[in-house]
Amino acid sequence: MNETSDRRIAVIGLGYVGLPLALALREAGLDVVGVDASPRRVAELCAGHSPIDDIDDARLAAGLAAGFQIVGPDQAGLAAVDAIFVCVPTPITRSKDPDLGPVLSAARLVRENLRDGQLVILQSTTYPGTTVGPFREELERSGLRAGDAFDLAFAPERVNPGDPASAGRSIPRLVGGTTPAATKRAAALLGHINDRVIELSSPDAAELAKLLENVFRNVNIALVNQLALLCERMGVDVWEVIDASATKPFGFMRFTPGPGVGGHCIPIDPYYLSWRAREFDFVDRFVELAGDINLAMPRHVVDLVAEALNDRGRALKGARVGVIGVAFKPNVRDPRNSPAADVMAGLNERGATVAFHDPHVPTFSAADGSSLDSTDLAELVRDSDVVVIVTPHVAVDWQLVFDGADLIVDTTDTSRGRPARPRQVLRLGAGWTIRA
Repeated sequence: MNETSDRRIAVIGLGYVGLPLALALREAGLDVVGVDASPRRVAELCAGHSPIDDIDDARLAAGLAAGFQIVGPDQAGLAAVDAIFVCVPTPITRSKDPDLGPVLSAARLVRENLRDGQLVILQSTTYPGTTVGPFREELERSGLRAGDAFDLAFAPERVNPGDPASAGRSIPRLVGGTTPAATKRAAALLGHINDRVIELSSPDAAELAKLLENVFRNVNIALVNQLALLCERMGVDVWEVIDASATKPFGFMRFTPGPGVGGHCIPIDPYYLSWRAREFDFVDRFVELAGDINLAMPRHVVDLVAEALNDRGRALKGARVGVIGVAFKPNVRDPRNSPAADVMAGLNERGATVAFHDPHVPTFSAADGSSLDSTDLAELVRDSDVVVIVTPHVAVDWQLVFDGADLIVDTTDTSRGRPARPRQVLRLGAGWTIRA
């Protein structure tokens, strides 16, 4: 198994991780085939339309013109490639346990085509022990053994949706193989697209390092969310407090509160870690508590909406509530695990009539299964008794919102620097206070 011969690459899963990876490998001069289980995704990509915010159609078209192939699993031809990346989702179940269904499905696809000399790299964020445990076990049902007949490694993604640079060469990559040779081989392959590749002692270490990165963010977001709730009771502006603390040039990292956490990692990864910890008779209450705090924030937003309406002598039941922004973060079109889903479901449950506007998300489903189409912004502002800011996209006409809305619940400090009428804006973590 010679790392210098890894020229034919397959990438399984063409989402926010797999598609940038596949294009980067193709742009580095390697032969790449992208594989996705969704016929709709395959057709969309083959037509030159990118569903990923960080990959524009022009870059995709250039990759296709240069020989980047996109196929379904039946046409993958995995036996002909030298190395296979697995970049599929790792969700959680309703009971917040890891769901390795997509990972094991991809492993079965690889197993059916596995041959001597190949390199298999798992990239999906998961708990320590996945690569050397269930993923390896599924691959070895082929009769081939990792470290003997084929190489196996884990190399976590570090993509930050909405930030194309996060998938660029300058971002260091981590990799840990089941053998030192597998680690070096995977590192050499990643060296085609990353300036720095850090070799770890094992897949477990690489898996845990990735979880730490995301759990770190989740815990710190939970801290400032708790501080925001305290500041509301104390009559202190949490945003002013955070701004002040952030002036310290050492020992402090700025995190801000909000309506909850969303996306593919931050709401999910703490439960992967806590689940795995329990298998070692270790209850990670700290990590679980942080996850629970953040998951409770949408409910608090609903309470703020009720409080704002009550200030006008109105009940939440029967009120018209306009939600602005349903993507999980600003300036992207990805609604996965967005806190807006729980905010809207909570408003529905308490009898409100809900509409939303998002310039990037045309249709959205709340956590209760109800689905809505995005409403024109001017119409939303005009027809709502209260407007709730959940995701502050740059593309939103905020001047129209603050000029036209009689009542606003601001969960993201979007009102910063904007003139507001007395008791027009109720701010998460600050109450009715108006920033100087």
